[in-house]
Parts: sequence; C-alpha cells; structure tokens
Amino acid sequence: MIKKEDGQSLVEFALVLPLVLLLLVGVVDFGRVLYTHLQLELVTQETVRLGGLGQSDEVITSYAKDNFHAGDSTKLNVSISPTGTRSPGTYVTVEISYEETLIEPLGSLSVPYTIKTKSTIRVE
Repeated sequence: MIKKEDGQSLVEFALVLPLVLLLLVGVVDFGRVLYTHLQLELVTQETVRLGGLGQSDEVITSYAKDNFHAGDSTKLNVSISPTGTRSPGTYVTVEISYEETLIEPLGSLSVPYTIKTKSTIRVE
C-alpha cells in the first residue's frame, strides 16, 4: 500500500514556524535592550563625571537626557545624591533608570523591564 505524504512537511513547517519566529524576535529584541543598557551605562559614567567636576544637578540631568540616544530620553529617571552643592572630597552618585519592554512585538504580552545603572565618583 502506497501512502500519500504530500502535505506532511507543510504541516510540520506550519507547526514550527511560530516558535522559530518567536525565538528570532526574542534574540533581536534582547540585543536592542542590551544596546540600551550599554548606552545608559555610558551616559551614567559621563554624567557622574560632571558631578565630580562640581556641576549643578540641573546640568547633570540635562546632560543625561541630551546624550541618551537609545530610546525616549523623556522616560529617563535621573537621581543624584547628595543633591545641591557638593564639597571637594565627598562622593557623588548618579543613578539612572529607564523603563523598557522585552519582546515588544507581542504587544500586551510584552514584559516590562527597568534598566538601572549607577556610578559614583569623588568630587574634585
């Protein structure tokens, strides 16, 4: 008896295709989030240098928002401690957080993720 298996590979492909596409989208999206994290690390290190050089909190915050290019800079949350004027020899810490979503193409099923970076330097 001869069996007809003409559509077998098409059915198998239709079953595996969504999983392969989800894996591909996940890898690309993870790369996007990793790039955002690295960009945020760089911006945090540069802004804390400004704090170490005695710049004001407003200058530090505006520098962070102006130089973050990996996403929407209005969603950046910049916290500086201690606030106000800092005396030489003390330490200044800048912490920046950014709300991001993983696997964004899934829409309402996407996973919210907060990227946080922190850097400390001694005031000169």
